[in-house]
This record gives sequence, C-alpha cells and structure tokens, in this order.
Amino acid sequence: MTVISSHKDPEALTLTFVAEFDAPVERVWQVWEDPRQLERWWGPPTWPATFTHHDFVVGGESHYFMTGPDGTRGYGWWRSTAIDAPTRYEFEDGFSDENAVPIADGPVGRMAVTIEPSGSGCRMTTTSHFDSLDDLDKLVAMGMEEGMKQAQGQIDDIVASA
Repeated sequence: MTVISSHKDPEALTLTFVAEFDAPVERVWQVWEDPRQLERWWGPPTWPATFTHHDFVVGGESHYFMTGPDGTRGYGWWRSTAIDAPTRYEFEDGFSDENAVPIADGPVGRMAVTIEPSGSGCRMTTTSHFDSLDDLDKLVAMGMEEGMKQAQGQIDDIVASA
C-alpha cells in the first residue's frame, strides 16, 4: 500500500509521511539498518542513493550520494541519535560535500521513524523536524515531499523480496 498520507505542518515545522506495508515490523526495520537495502529506496527512482558509509549505532554517521538522471550527484549525511530496534529510529540529516563534510549553511533536519504493527502488516511514520519555516519551505521547494513519497513507494518491492 505504501504512502497513505503526507502532511506539512508549518506551525510545528514538520513534514510527516505515513506508509503501510504488507510485512512485519522486523522486515521493514531492515530497510533502515542495511545500507544495500537503503540504496534500493532512499531517493526517488530517478535519483538513486549510494551509501558509502552506514554506521547504524547511536552516534554513528552515514554518508551517501544520490545520482540524478544526468549524472549530477547530491551528497548527504546522517547522524543516528536514537535507535530502539525494531520500532524507532531517529537521526539528523543534511547536505554535505563530496568528502562527507556537512554544508555549513545547509538546512539540517531531525527525522523520527516509528514502525508499528497495523492490520496484516505494519505502519511506518516518518516525521522530519526543521529549525525554521524557511528550512522546511526550502526542502519542500526542492521536491522533498514528492521525492519521499516516490522513495518510500519502492519499499514494497524490497520487503516482498525477502
């Protein structure tokens, strides 16, 4: 079923996605902890991700780049801030240069992911928190809302191929 809703809340400075999957919580959790599975969905189909580092522990960092249709690369980083397997993952994320150095004036978001049983499968809620309305608006203008819907739409095939 994948993404069933998205909601931008300018007052709370959040962007939330709710997705449902016909898979158990533990299986959906794996798409976050395994970098090879992350590469199959993090980023919309036309901007696939390549994770060059994924240290899935509290305090650990992840580095990746997304490659556009014309070969352009966009670089990003994560820093894991909370992990409660297999139901909750929190991390900071932002843009970086090609050496994984965070862009000083780039927006930094804080993402909270929860995965819980729902019906015959599970529900994943992903909420990005921003420091300012300007940061939220910048990322929405860059296509984050549509991109995340497309990206999470790829998870169904991954969990089905367990």
